[in-house]
Amino acid sequence: MINKVSDLNKSLKISTAGMTAQNKRMLIISQNMANANTKAESPDAKPYQRKTVSMGSQYDMKSGVSTVGVKSVGVDSAPFKEVYSPGDPAANEKGIVLMPNVNPMMEMMDMREAGLSHEANLRAYEKTLRMMEETVGILKGG
Repeated sequence: MINKVSDLNKSLKISTAGMTAQNKRMLIISQNMANANTKAESPDAKPYQRKTVSMGSQYDMKSGVSTVGVKSVGVDSAPFKEVYSPGDPAANEKGIVLMPNVNPMMEMMDMREAGLSHEANLRAYEKTLRMMEETVGILKGG
């Protein structure tokens, strides 16, 4: 029975890691959304560059389980959007203002996916807690 409780503890750790990873992902998506319409401050400056999140498996030596985590946060190398606005102080000599390479629709899809993944991990966590409570009830004799 102790091994089963240990397995349930591992399940909690895995679910927690999944929720933590998705929380970090949501933070990056939120930053991208918040900066989607910021422009370069001057003709020679670059605007906000979309951040990307890379997830990966991480092995926890102490508990002996593989979990998911954010491996790295990078930047999207897609070109910046160019907007013709000759009167803008941030416009270059051709009247072009650089805008972030953030696609709000794509960010919304990523946010939805991260939210669903977080919710699935939360449900697994809650189910594991219920199983632990039932196990303790059985061990106490009913």
